[in-house]
Amino acid sequence: MVTYGDMTTLLLTFFILMFTTAEIDGAELRMILAAFQGLGSFQGGNTLQVGKLAELGHTIMGLPSREAGRALDNARRTAISQFQPELKTRKVRIKEDERGLIISLAADSFFEPASAEVNIEESREVLWKVATLLSSQEMRGRKFRIEGHTDNISTDPDGPWETNWELSADRAVNVLHRLVEYQVDEQQCQVAGFADTVPLASNDTPEGRAYNRRVDIVLLTEGHL
Repeated sequence: MVTYGDMTTLLLTFFILMFTTAEIDGAELRMILAAFQGLGSFQGGNTLQVGKLAELGHTIMGLPSREAGRALDNARRTAISQFQPELKTRKVRIKEDERGLIISLAADSFFEPASAEVNIEESREVLWKVATLLSSQEMRGRKFRIEGHTDNISTDPDGPWETNWELSADRAVNVLHRLVEYQVDEQQCQVAGFADTVPLASNDTPEGRAYNRRVDIVLLTEGHL
């Protein structure tokens, strides 16, 4: 009878714990899990007190790098799925570096030759896909940088751009304008022109120069805001 009574008590305690956990909100549940050493992906903490955990050095609601990293991973998977046709034709390239997730638009496919004007017919669908990603719930509060890049061929001195600096900056700004038209929050955006200072390939061949002419849309990590 004593053994049976112990088993019944343990079962009752188990189901009460399950019921209590089901009613708790997400933040409190994460706080409880973080209080146990080595429980899954949660580390540190020996207290259930709301506030700073001595071992973590920040509030439990922080866990910022984990949440941001998860959002960026989801964005990468979404981007690869959405841009499958453009990835196959190399109009779009997707990669990651220390800055974050980079969606690279081949300038020759999206701009008129020797121009900063966006080719609306060629770019409409791609920029709509980019805008959908940037304005998604997961990207709320994140910063984006639109970077223009050129090859090392000098601009026409009699043309509208004195150097490649102006051309690369104008291309980035015009992409920003198109994205804002598709409901991207311009307060989340930054714009930069790099001219030919950040090549991806050698400028000694036509193929390399075409590869370098691009506009990169960078979903920035917190360390590069």
